[in-house]
Amino acid sequence: MFENAMTGKGVNRFDQAEFGAHRAAHVAQMRAKIATYQPGELTDAEREDLLLMREEEKIARDVYVRLHERWGLRPFANISGSEQAHMDMMLALLEHYGLPDPAHDLQPGKFHKAALQKLHDDLVEKGLQSQENAVQIGLLIEELDIADLQKALAHTAKPEIRAVYAELERGSRNHMRAFYRWKQHMGIDYRAAHLPQDELVRIALSAHETCS
Repeated sequence: MFENAMTGKGVNRFDQAEFGAHRAAHVAQMRAKIATYQPGELTDAEREDLLLMREEEKIARDVYVRLHERWGLRPFANISGSEQAHMDMMLALLEHYGLPDPAHDLQPGKFHKAALQKLHDDLVEKGLQSQENAVQIGLLIEELDIADLQKALAHTAKPEIRAVYAELERGSRNHMRAFYRWKQHMGIDYRAAHLPQDELVRIALSAHETCS
């Protein structure tokens, strides 16, 4: 029962189309919100955070696509689509501020920075070893995203940047909840690496959040 509900097998294509339409509408909504603000001068920290979060969302998308291809677990298919929406929101911010896109024309799994390439490759390598490892990688990516978004949020007072970061963090909390349910079902041990353990558990066991 759990497997049928949680794997990607037999997922109705119209359900997937509905997910895609919802995400596209949400990205359009965020683009419109960003456009209502005049872009001001960015601090060095703000600029670095914007570029990093664009690439960090790409890492999440690319890893999840690869792990879904290997294991066919439904969360990886659904969440990789959400990560694409997160990438699109970050791109909207880069365009708003006239920043170059560090992910422009890069194929899945490819990154300019050696550190990001290694991070991606290490995550994929571990996730391909077993389904249990794959679920652990999902949790690891989401808590890294949340931790980095919280840091980036503290670096800026610009409302359009804060709005996007808040949406990405909300999404990452929902993703963490999905992977945590798999962790519980499969009896996997997982210890937080980027957040306090009690914060991870609190988020994972709290209610699903809807898009703002």
